[in-house]
Amino acid sequence: MRELLNKLRRYEIEIRKAITSQMQGNFHSIFKGSGIEFDDVRAYQYGDDIRTIDWNVTAKGHGTFVKTFKEEKEQTVFFILDLSASQEIGTLGSQKIDIAKEICGVLTLSAVKESSQVGLIGFTDQREIYIKPAKGSKHAYQIITSLFEYIPNSRKTNINKALAFALNLVKRRSVMILISDFIDTDYWKNLKALSKKHDLVIIHLFDNRESNLPKLGIIPLYDKETGKTHWINTSSPSFRQKLRDTFGGNQHELQGFCKKHQVNYLSINTQENYVPMLIKLFKLRNKSKVKSA
Repeated sequence: MRELLNKLRRYEIEIRKAITSQMQGNFHSIFKGSGIEFDDVRAYQYGDDIRTIDWNVTAKGHGTFVKTFKEEKEQTVFFILDLSASQEIGTLGSQKIDIAKEICGVLTLSAVKESSQVGLIGFTDQREIYIKPAKGSKHAYQIITSLFEYIPNSRKTNINKALAFALNLVKRRSVMILISDFIDTDYWKNLKALSKKHDLVIIHLFDNRESNLPKLGIIPLYDKETGKTHWINTSSPSFRQKLRDTFGGNQHELQGFCKKHQVNYLSINTQENYVPMLIKLFKLRNKSKVKSA
């Protein structure tokens, strides 16, 4: 675990340094709040925007009052992490689940450095882990340790159920980082609702084997989620094309959703170094914050 934490700290420092140096003075923290929240009411003064009048308070008959707001300096970051068996694809130590946990660990360390509260929802087809949001390094290490030591109770996937749980649980607008391979169906309605309610970031993990299996002839393939074995002709042109079409269609649909609903999207191959890709993602996020500021 010590070696893992040192690795995550190195990545976290690398990401922060790269973003800071390349933003040339316009750096907004990865997780710093950029919105405003209600603070109080005060008596109306000449020149106040009439759109800020609090009609409920004004209706009490003691004068006209307007709402005042303050900049939201801190915010809550929630990781929604897919722990299902389909994540266990890839080379040893670099499976989708390994990369997912590392990314979660790196960004958790980054978030607590900005005094953000960090929480975790781990799911399969049921809720596996829930860690209430809190601040500080001790809390970050609790999240990381829990992730790498936890053994899921189920092997299956239900993204829709996980999104429903997050929607019901988290009332205040937060940064929601959903990490999954998205090998599932019927979750679009709740995903749309989550994107409207929160600042959503989607990290889509995949492995080359999902779209380009080696030509090995007829071999048994074991489905970890169902526990069933299927005999597949991996050299069949129709099978190989279906594999590519299924993966490509899923990725295209997810990208299209994110573009339409202004959701940050990042796809990561298990064989690639994810650090430069995270840097690129958060540079884009920070630029959009500067423009909207």
